[in-house]
Amino acid sequence: MGSFSIPLSGLTAAQGSLQSVSNNLANINTSGFKDQNLTFSSLFSQAGKTNGSGEPLQIGSGVTTSATASNFTEGNLNPTNINSNMALQGNGFFVVQGAGGLQNYTRAGDFTANNAGQLKTPSGDLVLGYPAVNGVVDTSAALQPLQVGSANVPGVTTQNVGITANLSSTAAIGDTASSNLSVYDTLGAPHVMSVTYTKTAANTWSYNVTVPTDEITVGGTGNTTVASGSLNFNTSGVLQLSGTPPVTAIPIAISPVAPATTLAGGAAPMSFNWNLVDAAGNPTITQTATASATSASNQDGQGSGTLKDFAVQPDGTILGTFTSGQTLALGKVAVASFGDIEGLASIGGNKYEATSSSGSAVIGVAGTGGRGTVVGGSVEQSNVDIASEFAKLIVAQQAYSANAKSITTFNQVSQATLAMIQ
Repeated sequence: MGSFSIPLSGLTAAQGSLQSVSNNLANINTSGFKDQNLTFSSLFSQAGKTNGSGEPLQIGSGVTTSATASNFTEGNLNPTNINSNMALQGNGFFVVQGAGGLQNYTRAGDFTANNAGQLKTPSGDLVLGYPAVNGVVDTSAALQPLQVGSANVPGVTTQNVGITANLSSTAAIGDTASSNLSVYDTLGAPHVMSVTYTKTAANTWSYNVTVPTDEITVGGTGNTTVASGSLNFNTSGVLQLSGTPPVTAIPIAISPVAPATTLAGGAAPMSFNWNLVDAAGNPTITQTATASATSASNQDGQGSGTLKDFAVQPDGTILGTFTSGQTLALGKVAVASFGDIEGLASIGGNKYEATSSSGSAVIGVAGTGGRGTVVGGSVEQSNVDIASEFAKLIVAQQAYSANAKSITTFNQVSQATLAMIQ
């Protein structure tokens, strides 16, 4: 009988609602999960007769599932203090790449690093972003798996050094003072540069710059002088710069002993300037009646280093901290947005894929184009509300029971009809 199809459609709809609620409750602790709801619509109502006013007398044919809607409101952010974890605060999705090379999208940022040092999801999909070369991110480049594993950063050769020191005006002729600092060669290896000041006359000091000889020549001993000269001060203790215009820097060259063409460690010969004035043009070495001392030194080189740690910035930039003290960008997380996020198809594993309804992904930088910002060391929690789900569970259960009662009633009527025939 056709009467059975109507409550059966109701049973199917109630069963679907129960499945949706149970799926939501099962994923209440799933990172980035979005609550799903079924919406229903009535089936075609047949009009067999009309009343006296000409209005159709319609009888419905049941119910069907019309759509599955995901609630994409943001879940609470859970701080994990795991530097590879990320959460999006606002709109957008992380871009991931599966084994087949296809791009999918997720809100779940519980990422870790694989044995190749690449960021990955728990299911092994690689997290995509913009690459960085020598600490500079190229957002015009094609997306690549983000690398956060062991990385090396080359050294930066010293080009300039500066020393802030005072030489005692009360020192006797022949008294000495010294300053020491490290400079870096083309391979990032440090070399200790020592400056010895010797008072030669009132208001006059000689200087002698040395480096260890074994760092210049294999098997060498002692120290090698790489620069020398005199420093003259006026009666106010201000360093007098000679020349027109005044010479504000002393050139220093560290060269190997012939016939060698490289330093003992294999680096190229070094040349840099010892700057005698600061950025404002004031001399950094003085002569006053206080004790001789070096208060500060600086140089613009860096030693080579390996990656020690990293942190994710709000714009998605992954900043790596190296053992040399340098901080360089390792890459930048890509964020995708869609014209209609309700059109995305859930494919399991906390992932979605684009459809004709959602439109193609518009991929860019976090914090731009309406995209949310990235919160490092956190994960977005499921947005399932357990109280609402229990309420929907009760309604679905009652709907199922009511439709089951309708089938029982139709069955009783059918049996009575058959009994009449007999």
